[in-house]
Amino acid sequence: MELPFAESWKIKMVEPIRKSTRQERQQWLEEADYNVFQLRADQVYIDLLTDSGTGAMSDRQWAAMMTGDESYAGARSFFRLKDTISRLTGFEYVIPTHQGRAAENVLFSHLVKEGDIVPGNSHFDTTKGHIESRRATALDCTVDEARDTQLEVPFKGNVDVAKLEKALEQYHDRIPFIIVTITNNTAGGQPVSLENLRQVRRVADKWGKRVIFDSARFAENAYFIKTREEGQQDRTIKDIVREIFSLADAMTMSAKKDGIVNMGGFIATRHEDWYEGAKRFCIPFEGYLTYGGMNGRDMDALAVGLDENTEFDNLQTRIHQVEYLAKRLDEFGIPYQRPAGGHAIFVDASKVLTHVPKEEFPAQTLTVELYLEAGIRGCEIGYILADRDPVTRENRFGGLDLLRLAIPRRVYTDNHMDVIAVALKNVYDRRESITRGVKIIWEAELMRHFTVKLRPAGEE
Repeated sequence: MELPFAESWKIKMVEPIRKSTRQERQQWLEEADYNVFQLRADQVYIDLLTDSGTGAMSDRQWAAMMTGDESYAGARSFFRLKDTISRLTGFEYVIPTHQGRAAENVLFSHLVKEGDIVPGNSHFDTTKGHIESRRATALDCTVDEARDTQLEVPFKGNVDVAKLEKALEQYHDRIPFIIVTITNNTAGGQPVSLENLRQVRRVADKWGKRVIFDSARFAENAYFIKTREEGQQDRTIKDIVREIFSLADAMTMSAKKDGIVNMGGFIATRHEDWYEGAKRFCIPFEGYLTYGGMNGRDMDALAVGLDENTEFDNLQTRIHQVEYLAKRLDEFGIPYQRPAGGHAIFVDASKVLTHVPKEEFPAQTLTVELYLEAGIRGCEIGYILADRDPVTRENRFGGLDLLRLAIPRRVYTDNHMDVIAVALKNVYDRRESITRGVKIIWEAELMRHFTVKLRPAGEE
């Protein structure tokens, strides 16, 4: 008999969590203006808001923190981190930042100007925000298959090369670079194939453009290349990672995901001119070049985390748990972006709350209903996150409207996944009775989903 699957780690420390009553949760939601970002953490039973900075560090990472060098300039911790990044990616130049959006801010301050067009595959909210705040345009060139959540395609995060070619033909002089997000979060945590990255590289070379990888979940993307792409099964994750980054000119990284640290990020590039340009903005925005926005101890923990999370067993354990939750949802017939991604399940709210009009934000409504049901906090990746069109100021309803259930790394057990699945089933079973959603009563101009204030639709 074949042995069942088990985690590649054992538990060393636990943190208590508490349940609450529906009455308590109703009151807390009202006080939070129906925006789950505004809830207190101790008002949440199972927290799936994000997998960013919420993972559990290993014993080796905690041990590495004790060797942290907090020197302002030239810290040993920086060089240990730089050596690890260069070994894994091949990039010579490294600038630490306090997280991924800071890396974007520093690099884009050098590269993006008003009127630019930045093509890519479903830019995430911070990427789009940093582009649009500079009065440039983020142009989505994702494959059309990503829009059909029930279609089983292994690499739905891919760039549509024909769309990219068309963009370069039309806007060549206005395109400072091409950006590819691996994995593609906005499209449902979907991976990008190695062959697609090679195609993007060929197109970029043809037009004389450089390529940046938004690499928050690059290791999970490498896992999917190994397990889904023909001819890649016998390669190590580290070998695949090295080839991935050989196809890029630079990367921005939120290390809070695949680096499995609570805070941190970096820019890495092979081009000295980009490094010199970014340096000018790192010092005023983040800090000196050898710490950016990070403590020495955090850089040491990140160096270990990057090494650990580019090993197959660690990734398999992580992604297996996401797949386990997907199978439970399959039992209940709950629609999500298929196949399951690496870091989250993205429930298709437009197929669940069919009586809630798009103007009342079905995914945010489903987020609220799941929290009311069981104290589980998810995150809307949909019409609210999409912000308004910067020119017309109309809501952008053209994309997917998803409830993301992001699974922190090495934090919850499969028993928690069972609770999540049953809670979502309970909401799904009463979906016909949910006919009204929420309305916006206040919003920020950019990245509104973090601070938006909402009320139940129809309520004065």
